[in-house]
Parts: sequence; C-alpha cells; structure tokens
Amino acid sequence: MNDWELILTMVGEKATTDITIENDSQGFDECNESAKEGGEVANETRKSIEKRIGRTVMSKNNNLDMKKKKILK
Repeated sequence: MNDWELILTMVGEKATTDITIENDSQGFDECNESAKEGGEVANETRKSIEKRIGRTVMSKNNNLDMKKKKILK
C-alpha cells in the first residue's frame, strides 16, 4: 500500500465514522449505507487528486497478486 492508498483509506474510514454518528446509524443496513457513503467520499477524493496531478495514485500491486505469490511458493 502506498502513501496515497493509506491516506484515502483513512479518509474513507473517518468519513464513515462521522456519517454513522451524524445519522445515528443503528443495525447492519444503516451502518452499511454509512460505509458506502464514506467510500464514496474517498473515491471522489481520489478522482479529484488524480485529475489534478494527471496520474493514478493507486499502486499496481494488490492483495490478489500477493495471494497468488504465496500459493506459488
């Protein structure tokens, strides 16, 4: 995970927490909706950053690649 991925994860988590508190979300369905909204905040932030700097902030490495590498070992 690179710096931007870590930062955007934190943005999404903080947004989700604040949305959940503000909406007084209770139960799975309401909390799930808050989590989707928090993810949207992080996604919009990512797109804005990428538009301004003219390149992706996401790394090419991902967890699926790591799992394949472990299996091959």
